Amino acid sequence: MEWRREPERMSAMVERVATSKLPTRFGTFTVHGYRGFNNEEYLVLVNGEPNGERPALVRIHSACLTGDVFNSLRCDCGKQLTRSLEKIGKAPLGVLIYAYNHEGRGVGLLNKLRAYQLQDTGLDTVDANKALGFEKDHREFTLAAEILKSLGICKVRLLTNNPSKLDSLKGRGLEVEREPLWVDEHELNCRYLETKRRKLGHLA
Repeated sequence: MEWRREPERMSAMVERVATSKLPTRFGTFTVHGYRGFNNEEYLVLVNGEPNGERPALVRIHSACLTGDVFNSLRCDCGKQLTRSLEKIGKAPLGVLIYAYNHEGRGVGLLNKLRAYQLQDTGLDTVDANKALGFEKDHREFTLAAEILKSLGICKVRLLTNNPSKLDSLKGRGLEVEREPLWVDEHELNCRYLETKRRKLGHLA
């Protein structure tokens, strides 16, 4: 009896290494584990059956341990993840791509905490990263587009306020429409959200 499957090759850029079922409070998803050519790791939750023609409601979510797990109020990440899963779980076809290596806009968990320390002294999220020697955003979304194509998805309703995600998917040949993703603003995250709009070009 075979006890281990070889990774399933999807393209020169991504490979699917595992598939299972994941029951959650948002519904039961098919969950795929993907690895990119640069060793980036992705967890992909799929609700429904892609058929090449049906548009998919998609969220590309950058990992945020503090927001997603510990419900940090400094950012909007945890709220965005929850709202996305609620919507995707009810959609005829929905996909959440969880980008494990995108923590802290690509600088990693510990560097994100170093940036938090600088933000405590008055810097905003972009200037804090720059003070540590990083660009304002180290992420790219090409592999997420390749994952969607490997699933047979070519039409996307993208849950995002980030135009870079829209441009990346369109640049890989996908048909993309934006689905705004609103979260509540409050005194602890309002500066963070305003900085994303003003310095990172996020849409209102």
